[in-house]
Amino acid sequence: MTKKFILNADDFGMSKALNRAVLEGYNSGILKSVSLVANGESFEDALNNVLSVCPDLGVGIHLNLTDGVSLCQDLSTLTNENGEFNNSYLQLLIKSYNPKETEFLEQVEREFRRQIEKVMSKTKVFHIDSHNHIHTIPKIFDIVCRLAKEYGIKQVRTHFEKFYFVPDVRKHLGFRYISNLFKIALFNIFTVVNENIVHKYELKTNDYIIGIGYTSMMDALSVAYGLYVIKYNSVTVESIIHPCRYDDGTVNNYFEEFLLTKNKKLKEKIESLGYEITNYVEKDS
Repeated sequence: MTKKFILNADDFGMSKALNRAVLEGYNSGILKSVSLVANGESFEDALNNVLSVCPDLGVGIHLNLTDGVSLCQDLSTLTNENGEFNNSYLQLLIKSYNPKETEFLEQVEREFRRQIEKVMSKTKVFHIDSHNHIHTIPKIFDIVCRLAKEYGIKQVRTHFEKFYFVPDVRKHLGFRYISNLFKIALFNIFTVVNENIVHKYELKTNDYIIGIGYTSMMDALSVAYGLYVIKYNSVTVESIIHPCRYDDGTVNNYFEEFLLTKNKKLKEKIESLGYEITNYVEKDS
């Protein structure tokens, strides 16, 4: 029986500030997993200045259909005339189930292939997830799992999160927390469907996620209380963060997420709950 905890930094390669946060978090011993964005503006910086000096950092692919410029051309259902992605999560969901969008899923697969191949040409890959959680959409999730199987990637993120409450009133004021609760409900429903797809393609996945309910509000408390509600002795839990390092002293939500990667008390708490702090790299790989 093993309890595994994976703290994963999404959006790796999108900015140099985020890349720096990953480097410092890795050196602190808590952050062992990242998801690399193939079309990120700082993709090369992530390779040259972070991965080159972080040999034990587990790398995943952060598939992206919502931000930046596509790697493929002529994606009429996904981009504008400048090749910039122009769909929200809701638009992608609607298009995926619209029988009139006959080219949509083919274009999604074509772009995903290009992104996967770009990352795999530069580094070894151990898991797949997505920007803005677009691969939770079941029809898109099926494409992701099929490609993961084809390219020999064994792990795909799923999004089942237990509802829990952090004792910080500020986190629950305003629309953001309410909208996050709706996301938990939707993603949990989709995960029931998606877990069957995982099994169909003989892949592996995490058992639980932490980071949906407190998106943009993640800190040490959010991680710790997310773990408290999981009562199993054999489980893999992934916590999603978007750490960012600002040199000008700016304090914002993503800087708080950076700070939790350096929090020694949090590391001790995770280990006291019986978790091994790890990544998606398999021991025999």
